[in-house]
Amino acid sequence: MTAAPTEISAYGDHVLAVEPTGAEPVPDEARHGRPLSLLWTWTSPNMEFATVFVGVLAVGVFGLGFWSAVLAIVLGTALGAVAHAFLGLSGPRFGVPQMVAGRSAFGFVGNMLPSVLNAVTAGIGWFAVNSVSAAYALNTLLGWPLLLCLFIVVILQVTLAYLGHNFIQSAERYAFPALTLVFLVAAGVILSKSHIGAADGSHAFPGAFLLTVGATFGYAAGWTPYGSDYTRYLPRTAPRWAVALWPGLGVLLSCVLLEIVGAASATVLIPAKVAATLSPTAAFTYALPTWLADLTLLAIAVGGIAANALNIYSGSLSFLATGIKLPAFLRRSWVSVAFGVLGTALAWSGLSDSATKYNNFLLVITYWIGPWLAVTFVDRYLRRKESDSSIAALLQSTAHRNWSAPIAMALGTALGVWLFSNQTEYVGLVAKHVPAIGDIAFETGFVLAALLYLSLRLLPALRTTPTPATEPATEPATA
Repeated sequence: MTAAPTEISAYGDHVLAVEPTGAEPVPDEARHGRPLSLLWTWTSPNMEFATVFVGVLAVGVFGLGFWSAVLAIVLGTALGAVAHAFLGLSGPRFGVPQMVAGRSAFGFVGNMLPSVLNAVTAGIGWFAVNSVSAAYALNTLLGWPLLLCLFIVVILQVTLAYLGHNFIQSAERYAFPALTLVFLVAAGVILSKSHIGAADGSHAFPGAFLLTVGATFGYAAGWTPYGSDYTRYLPRTAPRWAVALWPGLGVLLSCVLLEIVGAASATVLIPAKVAATLSPTAAFTYALPTWLADLTLLAIAVGGIAANALNIYSGSLSFLATGIKLPAFLRRSWVSVAFGVLGTALAWSGLSDSATKYNNFLLVITYWIGPWLAVTFVDRYLRRKESDSSIAALLQSTAHRNWSAPIAMALGTALGVWLFSNQTEYVGLVAKHVPAIGDIAFETGFVLAALLYLSLRLLPALRTTPTPATEPATEPATA
């Protein structure tokens, strides 16, 4: 069901209300807020153990030296943060979620490809990853059964997502100072007790650096398909520099800080017999005094919930962006609940062997997000001289087709994986013969998708541009 503009306007800036808006544009009279709020919206969700564990992977699994890991972390995260900052700009311009904004490039039907992928990645995949880390934190802190901790975490984060945009942003605002303070203090202690010189990287293969760049980029860029989901309520007059700066800075600073701390924590000396009995979160807090360890575990749980509120919410918006018609009663809020149920099932199955599954998941994200970003960036450049009104009409038209975008994205993804994937589940053709290159599937997929899209755009047969006479700018009932 699509919410009426008057209903969305009545929602306004109310916090304790269920958001009625789905995939339809936010009218000007319902716009509110300021860009600065995006700083805590995108800092709080990264103040969690999943971020820390990316740094742990760099040193503890890939075998990089500490300073090489820091360089790879900064490079990969910066690339993802810049992409994230850029994509949020479409929110104030068009008032629609990120996956709806993608219809200008992919067309109405072709946009189902990235929308479904992001719905599954965000609403189920990331939901499971963060639920597991938050559940382990509660389990270590309270000693309660792990499954009970998982259900507590799930109920809290689904409630946030059910209420929607305003409640989520308010929750992230209040979580921001507490999470930042706890993790900064914990970071100082862990860095003081780490042995970064012990992580010399002498046994790491050369591709470990690229693996780390790919993993850190995948973590930061994993937020890019959500970009305008949290900027679409901002007024059209919001300064573009601020709309881009604050979310990009929030992702960059939070991810770099916690990933570096994670890399350092992998060098903390823990007796082998003790390490074998510790969960990942317990190992991270091992070097901390008891009071700080307990606060950090609580912060990890809260950070996981903060992250998953965004994941479930944006996953449901991505599903609605497919244009699939739903029963009138099934609004965005109930779609969020459905994704919560599916994500819980996956999280339950992922309570064991989480390190390997997490590494593979980070790489798989980059496989499709890299080509998707390439097509999106190129299309934005090609449409730079088009008016906002003409692009807005494309976003709401069911007749708009541009098959060059999904074809380029699909081929770029497939070729990148086939040739250069390098993970436990599948090793690509080139990576199999030259394993030292690591995993460069996302870099290759990005370049191939960009070139393919530029080439295919020259073929008029792949495009159908709607006109007012053949297709009104209407949105099917999907919210």
